[in-house]
Amino acid sequence: MTAYLDPRTGHTFPLDPPRWCGPDHAPLLLTPLPGIGRGDIDTATRSLWRYRAAFPMQTDNPITMGEGCTPLIPRRVYGADVHLKCEWFMPTGSFKDRGASVMLSFLRAQGVTHVLEDSSGNGGAAVAAYAAAGGMRATIMAPDSTSPAKTVQMRAHGAMVELIPGNRQATSDAAVARSETIFYASHNWHPFFLHGTKTLAYELWEDLGFRAPDNIITPCGAGSNVLGCEIGFAELLRAGQIDRMPRIFAAQPENCGPIAAAFLAGMDRLLPAEIRPTIAEGTAIAQPLRLREVLGALRETRGGAVHLTEAEIAKATLDLAGMGVYVEPTSAQAAAALGKLLASGAIGPEQTTVLVLTGSGLKATPRIAELLGVVL
Repeated sequence: MTAYLDPRTGHTFPLDPPRWCGPDHAPLLLTPLPGIGRGDIDTATRSLWRYRAAFPMQTDNPITMGEGCTPLIPRRVYGADVHLKCEWFMPTGSFKDRGASVMLSFLRAQGVTHVLEDSSGNGGAAVAAYAAAGGMRATIMAPDSTSPAKTVQMRAHGAMVELIPGNRQATSDAAVARSETIFYASHNWHPFFLHGTKTLAYELWEDLGFRAPDNIITPCGAGSNVLGCEIGFAELLRAGQIDRMPRIFAAQPENCGPIAAAFLAGMDRLLPAEIRPTIAEGTAIAQPLRLREVLGALRETRGGAVHLTEAEIAKATLDLAGMGVYVEPTSAQAAAALGKLLASGAIGPEQTTVLVLTGSGLKATPRIAELLGVVL
């Protein structure tokens, strides 16, 4: 049976009662699942729940608002024909809806009625929305520097929002302390969330005629898309549905890119670095708790990591907008990384490459206005 797994010790724990970490506050995964074939897809369902047979638990009453089934559109970007996976076509405008739908559906089925989340934006919005849709209470902790445009969305869904002084890590620390009284349904901590994001892999497999792409390039903060793709495609490989893993590439800003820094240095730990503000704020996570697992996924898939300057991220944001694709700078890192990977020869223009575009440009209007020199 499926169980929680501490990948660093090999210890396992039953799925019930609900838990968000190991006994020593270690981040958990789930024991490997066998994967599914094309005949197991519920084709009558137009949401990520079409892949429910691949989930670790089952529920007859999922919290769903049609998340998933996002467009995969062809575009020529920086001299290469690629596929853009438009993850902002979700109810709250970001890829985080995949994880929120699955995580909260299973927690509600286990009897959880009030959840705690810490987030500087998209994760909090997704948890607030799906909690509201599922009749659950939500408390969201966010840094006091968080854009009001993001906290307003959380409040509109009925969440209790608490602004925490200090940086993003201070907010995480406050949430861990509060977890003694409210169940901590963190998008960074809970493994059910990763089994929502893994549906991105199943969707790409189906979109591409039941085959894997050669390369996936995704923005990376805590690494949920990297790990989700690794989990999903590993299940498909296990099930004999694909014959190889796609290469996974993580894009991060130079101003705050600890995963890329460790990968490029060939290390398995955080390296000393000055953390500076970045326009790619959605990936500005200085101490990713699953660093070791994300690095393992990048290496095992023969992928890589790319550091990006603020100028490179800004240019990619406006270049995509010029093609009619309006995404936040965080998302545009995938395109910026594509340009660098093509230039270095790490990937070829003839290969099948997917750029994962994670969030709508509407979430970053002030940032994009600055790039255009527009005064709001």
